[in-house]
Amino acid sequence: MVDQNPFSEPSTLEYGLPPFGEIRDEHYEPAFLKGMSDQLAEVEAILDDLEPPSFENTLKPLERSGQLLERVANVFFNKSSADSNDFTNELEERMAPQLAAHSDAILLDARLYARVKTVHEQHDPALSPEQHYLVHRWYTEMTLAGAGLDEAQKSTLKEFNQRLSTLTTKFEKNLLSDTNELAVVVDDVADLDGLEPGEISAAAEAASARGLEGKHLLTLVLPTGHPFLASLTDRGIRQQLMDASQARGGHGGEFDNRALVLEIAKLRAERAALLGFPSHAAFVLADSTAKTPDAVAAMLGKLAPAAARNAKAEQGELEVIVEDDLDDGARVRSWDWAFWTEKVRQQKYDVDTAALRPWFEAERVLHDGVFFAANQLYGVTFSERKDLVGYHPEVRVFEVRNADGSPLGLYLLDLYTRDSKRGGAWMNPLLSQAGLLGHETSIVVNNLNVPKPAEGSPTLLTFDETSTFFHEFGHALHGLFAQVTYPKLAGTNVFRDFVEFPSQVNEMWMLWPEVLANYAKHYQTGEPLDQGIVDRLHASEQFNEGFATSEYLGAALLDQAWHGLSADAAAAVTDVIAFEAEALAAVGLDNPAVPPRYRSTYFAHVFAGGYDAGYYSYIWSEVLDADTVEWFKENGGLTRANGDRFRSRLLGVGGSKDPLEAYVDFRGRPAEIGPLLTRRGLE
Repeated sequence: MVDQNPFSEPSTLEYGLPPFGEIRDEHYEPAFLKGMSDQLAEVEAILDDLEPPSFENTLKPLERSGQLLERVANVFFNKSSADSNDFTNELEERMAPQLAAHSDAILLDARLYARVKTVHEQHDPALSPEQHYLVHRWYTEMTLAGAGLDEAQKSTLKEFNQRLSTLTTKFEKNLLSDTNELAVVVDDVADLDGLEPGEISAAAEAASARGLEGKHLLTLVLPTGHPFLASLTDRGIRQQLMDASQARGGHGGEFDNRALVLEIAKLRAERAALLGFPSHAAFVLADSTAKTPDAVAAMLGKLAPAAARNAKAEQGELEVIVEDDLDDGARVRSWDWAFWTEKVRQQKYDVDTAALRPWFEAERVLHDGVFFAANQLYGVTFSERKDLVGYHPEVRVFEVRNADGSPLGLYLLDLYTRDSKRGGAWMNPLLSQAGLLGHETSIVVNNLNVPKPAEGSPTLLTFDETSTFFHEFGHALHGLFAQVTYPKLAGTNVFRDFVEFPSQVNEMWMLWPEVLANYAKHYQTGEPLDQGIVDRLHASEQFNEGFATSEYLGAALLDQAWHGLSADAAAAVTDVIAFEAEALAAVGLDNPAVPPRYRSTYFAHVFAGGYDAGYYSYIWSEVLDADTVEWFKENGGLTRANGDRFRSRLLGVGGSKDPLEAYVDFRGRPAEIGPLLTRRGLE
């Protein structure tokens, strides 16, 4: 019965935390169906209003609509990403086209569009800036979605949208299955020489969980480069890891994604043409801070040649140093790069990032690093609430309060990898603050994929995992701090090429002196990380940046290549691997030793994750990030005054304001690219 469904009414738990202990599989589908039905009825009531369209009788009830659907969708899609099973996989595939059709039924409704357009054209001076911006966003999104098309065109558009929702869902499920299937099984623990005891125990735990007693399992991460490549001394095992990573979704069998890539690219290009755009990239970027593919191409084109040159120079340096240790003509291969880079880093800077793990114990990183920095900047406090239940036994729940003790929301942390969790790291909202709905606080989730060590062993993070922790927590703060009236503008609902900016800024605190000194202490002795090592870490910040920038740009430009195709050009592509090779060669990033961060068949960001034609966003946002880091340095760093300014003028506005206007309000001027070029050694 729907009236017994825990999604039927808002949660009565503290902060509106979903009642995970009551939610069962059979509750999801009825709640989805009822939620869609309710919202369509709510929209129909708007259309039945005989009064002239206004903000009060059109936009406000539109923003109130769909609350049941929002409740179930937030919980379900968090679960399907973080704790999937056969049921969630099957239901997601079944619901995807229905949800796409539901969205189209609202966004493409000519009657609703006419009302929104009328309000947009009124330019009512009585509306607040947030209300004006809300009207602008609805009008823009409905226009770009195709609300102005004729009925025959809309019918075709709906078919495209439903088919694409099915394909992208299938892509993600294939990738998760293939990632699990291709995990590397190691029979002899001696082959894991170079890994830390905690990493070896995590591999043993992973093998045991699959019934492979006495063996070790190296599970794959989402990016091409596995963190163990920097440590494993056995070159054969390193090659197995790299080969398995790059094979995902492209080696045949039932989980092969190549046909899906071709069809997704083709359908997106055809849909863009129907909407009046020359390519899917042009369609996506019309509603971004970049505005056009040409603007993105100009920036990436400025960076790629220098990055490729730097990577080539780095490769040459590696090969000179390690030629006596290689057995195939002194060529550094993709599976060698991270390993030998660490050796060279040690030689040049006396820094071994793998050896730093004992100073990055997860509990200290969380409480004395991530939380500490947020407290120093913003005055917020975090208290673990073991009485509140998460969606999985490993999920931890923290209550977040402002400096004055007022409630801010809940922060859920899901740290460890498992077969039921997709790769990567991310933030999801479960409930977003929105004054119109009476939501005064937010609930956000951070998911990471840290291997879980054996019971009783400490969780020691890598340098990169620690950086990722700070990054994802930046998204969480953005979601917690946003204070808006309308749901559409809540949390991190900003342009895709701006959303990474707050999280990138938060990375700076990882090595900030006061923060590092507070958390980077040896997990056994309590000894702080030696200042000499810290100094050498800073000295080596540009080391290997040619590789890092090239592997990222390879993926970003590959995304633009797929989505920059016209409908005819996309239809002509028949070979994913060949297209990828040509696209990388065209921009000079076809070095086999430096593969792109993601290849097409496991590029979940753009073929399943909403970053299609938008993967450039990370470096686009990094322009703002690098410029902001300079501002913090110029203004005293880790202070409440600086944090309060950044919170009030950027994080706190959520999506209620043009993000570049918000940036100028914070910085006093538009961002400059110079700090980014310096950071990446690309001047």
